[in-house]
Amino acid sequence: MSLGALRSRRLGSALLVLALLVAAPWALSAAAKRSITETDLFKFVWIADPQISPDGKQAVFVRVTVNDKKDGYDTALWIVPTDGSEPPRPFTAGPRDGSPRWSPDSGRIVFGRVPEKADQKASDAPAPQLYLISTQGGEAVALTDLPRGAGGPEWSPDGRTIAFMSTMNDEDLKKWKEKREAKTGEEKKEKKKEGEDEERESDVRVITRAQYRLNGGGYLDPARPGHLWTIEVPAAGAKAPEPKRITTGEFAENHLAWSPDSSLLYFLSNRVKESYYEAPDNDVYAVPAKGGEMRRIVSIDGPINDFALSPDGWRIAFVGNLNQKPERSYDQPDLFVVDAAPGSEARNLTAGYDFDVVEGIAGDQHAPRGGRPQPIEWSGDGRFIFVVTGERGRANIERFDAATGAIAPVTRGDQEIASYTATPDGSRMAVVVSTPTAINDLFALDTATGNMAPLARPNQDLFSQLDLTPPEEITYASFDGRKIQAFVQKPPDFDSKKKYPLILNIHGGPHSAYGYTFDHEFQWMAAKGYVVLYPNPRGSSTHGQEFGNVIQYEFPGDDAKDLLAGVDEMVKRGSIDAKRLGVTGGSGGGILTNWIVTQTDRFAAAAAQRSIADWASFWYTADFTLFKQNWFRGAPWEDAQDFARRSPITYAAKITTPLMLIEGEADYRTPPAAGGEEMFRALKYMKKPVVMVRFPGESHELSRSGQPWHRVERLRHIVAWFDKYLQGKKIDTYDVP
Repeated sequence: MSLGALRSRRLGSALLVLALLVAAPWALSAAAKRSITETDLFKFVWIADPQISPDGKQAVFVRVTVNDKKDGYDTALWIVPTDGSEPPRPFTAGPRDGSPRWSPDSGRIVFGRVPEKADQKASDAPAPQLYLISTQGGEAVALTDLPRGAGGPEWSPDGRTIAFMSTMNDEDLKKWKEKREAKTGEEKKEKKKEGEDEERESDVRVITRAQYRLNGGGYLDPARPGHLWTIEVPAAGAKAPEPKRITTGEFAENHLAWSPDSSLLYFLSNRVKESYYEAPDNDVYAVPAKGGEMRRIVSIDGPINDFALSPDGWRIAFVGNLNQKPERSYDQPDLFVVDAAPGSEARNLTAGYDFDVVEGIAGDQHAPRGGRPQPIEWSGDGRFIFVVTGERGRANIERFDAATGAIAPVTRGDQEIASYTATPDGSRMAVVVSTPTAINDLFALDTATGNMAPLARPNQDLFSQLDLTPPEEITYASFDGRKIQAFVQKPPDFDSKKKYPLILNIHGGPHSAYGYTFDHEFQWMAAKGYVVLYPNPRGSSTHGQEFGNVIQYEFPGDDAKDLLAGVDEMVKRGSIDAKRLGVTGGSGGGILTNWIVTQTDRFAAAAAQRSIADWASFWYTADFTLFKQNWFRGAPWEDAQDFARRSPITYAAKITTPLMLIEGEADYRTPPAAGGEEMFRALKYMKKPVVMVRFPGESHELSRSGQPWHRVERLRHIVAWFDKYLQGKKIDTYDVP
C-alpha cells in the first residue's frame, strides 16, 4: 500500500494534563524505590470493561485480581462517580462477575455471573448467567438459569427487554423446559426400566470440519451455535419471566445491537457452512425483536468486524476490510459508513488514513479477564464517529467526520487507550489508559476538549514503590535502508559507560506491534540488568498497509534482517556487550527466534516461546486453516519446497546457540508438536544444548492470561536461561541429571 499523507497534529493542553496526571503518583525519589520483581504480578490490579452510565454520572468496571491460590483470577464489579468526587467502591462481591451493562435510565445494571456451589469441582463450574442489580445497591437477582449459560447482554433503548446470546440448541431447550415445568417439591420420578442405561450425552467427537477446535476455547460444537435470545425485564421484586429464543438454525450470530426504537435487533453473522473455503466474510443482519424473518442489511466483499448504528438509526458505521486479489496476509482495517437499508453502498472514511482502525498494541498486561471493549461510538448529532486507532506503536482515540472522513485527534500521547465506552451522545467516555510505567488507569474523557480526569488508579500505591523507567524510542535503517521503529528498555540504574547484556525480544503476530504500553516482562528483564530491545520489524501493524504486508510469502526472512540490524545499531551505540546477546519471542516471535539461531551464531542463548519449527506440521495441526493463499501459495504437498525453505527445522543442524523452548500443553494456535517438540528432539539427536519447559493446561495465552503462577515461572525460566549463558551464573536446573 502507498504511504498515507502526513497529517498535522495538535498537541493541546489535554496531553500536558494527562502527562502530569500519569507522572505525579510516581514522583518519588529514586532512593525510596525498589526494583520490580516477577512476583509483583500477583499484586497487579487490572481494570476491564469500563462502562459509563447513559447519564454520564457514573462508571462501572470489572476489577480483576489474582486469586489467593495464585492459580486464577477473581472478578468483581466496582463503581465510581465520573466527577471524581468519591473513590471507586465495590459494587458486587464476585468472584466471577463481569459484562456489566447499564439500563437506559442509568438505574439498573445487568451483568454476567458464574454462580458458585459449595461442593462443586473446578472442572464442573456452572455456566454463566445474567443477573440484575439496582445502582442503589442491594442483592443481585438472577434473570436466567439456562443450562448452557447466557452472555453478552444488551438493553433495549426503551429499557423493557434485554437481548443476550446462548448456545442452547433444540434438545437443550426441550430438557430445560421439561425441568421448569416439573412440579416443585415432589417432582415426578419415573422408575428406570430394568437394564436401561441412564440418559447421557456421548463425549465421543465426530469431526467433519477442518476447523474443529479453538485455542483457549477447546473443541467447537457445531450442534450448538450461539443464538440470539431476549428476556423481558421484570419489575422490582417480580419473578424473572422465561427468556425467548429469537434466532435458530445452523449458523451463529454475534455482536448484538438494538435499533433506536427497540423494534429490531442487529447482529453479525457469516452464513456459510465451511467458510474457510471462501474469502473472509461477515455481514450485518437484522431481525424483529419479537422474532421473525431476518434480513441482511450490510454486506461488503470482506469481513465486517464491528458496527454501530447512528443515534437516529438511519446509518451504520462499521470496521472491516475489502478482500483483495490476490489475497494478502495483512489487511489493514478501515472505517466505513453506510445507510441502514439493504443494498446501500458503503463509503470508506479511512481510505486515505494509512494506519489501523480499532487496533491496539501488543502487551503482556491487558486485563487477563473481564473483556476489553473498543467500540465504534457516534456523537449525539450523528456528525462524528469515535474510534481508537493504532499508529506507530501508539493507540489513541480519533474523531472522524461521518460525511467527509476528516480526522481530528481526541487523545494524544505516548500511551495505549486499551478500552473505552461512551455516553449515548458521545460527549463523555470512560477510558482505560496504559503507559510503559502504568497499568490500566481509568479516566473520564471529555471528547470535545480531550481533557481526562483520573477516576481509578488501583496500582498507584504499588507503582509508587517501584523504580520504573520509560523505554527510549529509536529509529534505525535496516539492510535495505527501510526505517525501523524500536524501543529500548534500560536498567533503572543504566550507566552509559558500562557494557550490558542485551535481550532482543520479538513480538508475535507477525502482524502486531510493540508500543507505549506496560510490559512487565521488559521492566523485569531490565531490573535484572539487561538492556531489552523490542523492535517493530517489517510486517508489524500500526505502520501502514505496505509495511505490514511486505513479508507475505517471505516470513520469516527480511523481518529477521530488520531485527539483526537493530542489534547492530545497539552494539554500535557502545553500551552493549556483543558477546552477551540473547533473543526471545513468542508465537510469530517464536518462529523468528528459531529462524534467527539457524542463520547466525552471534547469540549466546535463545528462548523460543510457543513457536513453529515446521510450517507443514503447523498447517496440519493449528486451530485455524491456511486454505487461502495469504501465507502460502498452496498446501504442503503442492509447495513442499517453500514450506521447507521457511521452516527453521530444515536448518536445525546449523544451530549452535543454546535453545530453550517454552510450550503450553493446551496450545492449539501453535501446537507443541509443530514447534518446540520437533526442535527439541532434533537438537537432542545432535547432542546440542537444548531444554523444553512445558506448562500443563496452558493455551497460547500463557504469557498474557495464563495461571498467575505459570506466568511468573515462565519469566523465571527465560531469565534464568539468559543468566546462565549471558551472565555466567551457575544454574544447574537445565543440566541433564
